[in-house]
Amino acid sequence: MLKKITIFGVGLIGGSFALALKKAGAVETVIGVGRRIATLERALALGIIDSFSTSTAEAVKGADLILIATPVAQTAAILAAIKPHLESGTVVTDAGSTKSDVVAAARAALGEKIHQFVPAHPIAGREQNGPDAALADLYVAKKVVITPLPENNQQVVETVAAAWRECGAIIHQLDPGQHDAVFAAVSHLPHLLAYALVNDIASKPHAALLFQFAASGFRDFTRIAGSSPEMWRDITLANKQALLGELDSYTTQLAQLRALLVSDDGAAIEAIYARAQQARENWINTIESGNQGSDKQKSIEQGGE
Repeated sequence: MLKKITIFGVGLIGGSFALALKKAGAVETVIGVGRRIATLERALALGIIDSFSTSTAEAVKGADLILIATPVAQTAAILAAIKPHLESGTVVTDAGSTKSDVVAAARAALGEKIHQFVPAHPIAGREQNGPDAALADLYVAKKVVITPLPENNQQVVETVAAAWRECGAIIHQLDPGQHDAVFAAVSHLPHLLAYALVNDIASKPHAALLFQFAASGFRDFTRIAGSSPEMWRDITLANKQALLGELDSYTTQLAQLRALLVSDDGAAIEAIYARAQQARENWINTIESGNQGSDKQKSIEQGGE
C-alpha cells in the first residue's frame, strides 16, 4: 500500500496510473500537479486525484512515489523543482518514451539524489489525451520497461515495479541506450510516418476528395497520428540520432520498392510483401503466446523478448 503518490501530469498516462492503483486498492492518496488548473480540476472531478497543488514542495511532501507523466521536454525542469524538497524515503520515476535524455536530465537535476530516480516507460496508450482519456485498465497485460541506473538499489527498483504490477503491467528491463534504439524502430518511426502521410494527404489540393474515400486501411495505418503533437515533437527530438538511423533504413527500403515498381518486377515486390506478412504473423503469434507467461519468463534481460 502506497500512502501517498504525487503525479506530475494527470492526463492519459498519469491519470490511468492513478486510476489503476486506486482500483487495485494500492494507494491511499493521489496528489496531482500540472500546468493547467482546469485540467487538474477535471482530474479531481473524475476521481483520478484526491487533491491537487500548485506548490511542488507541498505536493511532494511525504510522498512514497512521484511519477512524472508529462512530455519528456518538461522532465528536467520538474526534477529540478522536486530536488530541494525530495525526502530520503521518496522514490521518483517517469513514464517518458525516451530514456537516455531523461537519465542525463535526471543526473544533472538530482545530483547526489540520483539513486532515488528509477526511469520507466509504460508501453500503452491511446490517441486521445487528457484526464477524460484515462482508463483504469489501460496497463493490464501491457509491458512496462524499467531502465535501472547503477545507483539504484533493488528496493527502489522494486517499488516502481510493484506499482506497475498493481496496474496489471508486465515488467521488463533494458538499459537506456537499448531502450531508445528499440523504440526508435517500433514506435517513434511509425509515429513519424503516420504524421507524414496524413500531412501529405492534407496538403494536396484535392485533400477533401481523398479523405472522403479513405477507409479502414488508412484509418488503421494513421491512427497514431491522432496522438499529442507536443508529446511526439519532444520524443522525436529527444531520440534524434536513433530515429535518424531508422529513418535512413526505411528510406532505403522505399527506394528499393520504388526501383522494383519502376521496373515492373512483380515477383520481387511480392517477395518483400510475403516476408513482411510472415514477420507480422510471427510477431502476433509471439504476443499471443507471450501474454500467457509470467513476468519472469517475459523479462527482456532473460531473453524472453
